[in-house]
Amino acid sequence: MVTFFEHIPSIYRTAILMSGLMLLWIMEGMAPRFRFGQSRYKHAGTNLFFTLTTVIVNTGLAFLIVKASQWTSAHRFGLLYLTALPLWLHTILALLMLDFIGAWLIHWVQHKTGWMWQFHKIHHIDTQIDATTALRHHPVESLFRVIALFVAIIAMGVPFWMVMLYQSLSAFMSQFNHANIHLPKWLDNGLSWVIVSPDMHKVHHSHYQPQTDANYANIFSIWDRLFGTFVKVPDTLSIRYGLDEYQDARYQEIGTLLKVPWEHAAVMEENVSSQHK
Repeated sequence: MVTFFEHIPSIYRTAILMSGLMLLWIMEGMAPRFRFGQSRYKHAGTNLFFTLTTVIVNTGLAFLIVKASQWTSAHRFGLLYLTALPLWLHTILALLMLDFIGAWLIHWVQHKTGWMWQFHKIHHIDTQIDATTALRHHPVESLFRVIALFVAIIAMGVPFWMVMLYQSLSAFMSQFNHANIHLPKWLDNGLSWVIVSPDMHKVHHSHYQPQTDANYANIFSIWDRLFGTFVKVPDTLSIRYGLDEYQDARYQEIGTLLKVPWEHAAVMEENVSSQHK
């Protein structure tokens, strides 16, 4: 496994991403949790556009991740190098901390920081949550996440192959927990004690803010339980997705979504100008 992820070609990583997406797409068609009125294909097309922008950002900044992981390994720098750890334990702790800093923490920060929320909210504007929603991130948000991953690698001390393993798991888990699939309640509840299950994450996409500000985790559900942000909804079929002020159909279009963060800035500037008149 070490050798495979140490030298994993980009085409393999793309294959992992796309095969997971296609599997979940088929499952959604066979046993959907919700039945939406919109076209699945048009919806997927919009979200796949943001996959392209994420790939561009990640590719452009990949050198940061590669250099950081190689440097920590060469200098045995980071908290996980403070004591000798067996490889299996180093791997588990690295995955946990990459998930905490690179996913849960940066996600929580974006919800709590006004200007960052303006970019993150295009992910929440989606009113038809499925596996492709996992790909719907503003290019600026993709930059936030790369920086968070960089910090996690340096702080903890994570070799390159562990980073590649984490990113593969993270991509699939994000697709899985957004997937519009119906799992038996006992299975979904059981999974949610360890990993983020589809029904657990659906709560996070509720239009009701106390639920939107909950269940931030991506791979391991422990973070929400540990920090008191875990919320359980008995019947996720009752959840209405999206944000109340962005229900208009135009907010499902690529051009409008890209401009959403600056709409808020324009409104704020207009309000300030009005106050000074």
